[in-house]
Amino acid sequence: MSATPSFVQRLGYIAGRTLPASMTDWVRADLVGPGATRRYLLRILVPLIPVLMLFLLLPGPLWMGLAMMALLYLPLIYFTVALMYVYRRHRLIKHGLDPALADADARRKAEPERQAYERRHGRG
Repeated sequence: MSATPSFVQRLGYIAGRTLPASMTDWVRADLVGPGATRRYLLRILVPLIPVLMLFLLLPGPLWMGLAMMALLYLPLIYFTVALMYVYRRHRLIKHGLDPALADADARRKAEPERQAYERRHGRG
């Protein structure tokens, strides 16, 4: 059974630190297991909301503060989603795991279509 990180280790992990090898199974489950996408997005997007809310303290109409927040937050969402695969591969490599795990689910789903293509075109 793989160990689970303590609160301090988990904070370090979220900040980018590497966990000990005894927690490899936990890291694999965290990065590519069920709910990995949700955890990744929450860890990046939620902590920045209070920081962005500082724009609401600026003098002026409420819509201006909200617009400034949106100008920063919407591109952040876009780039966070776009770089998810790169982030997962990086974290897998950093913890000594196979980076191919990052897209194993997509490859498994595409396998029947790939086999059908190869049969149709004489490669299977």
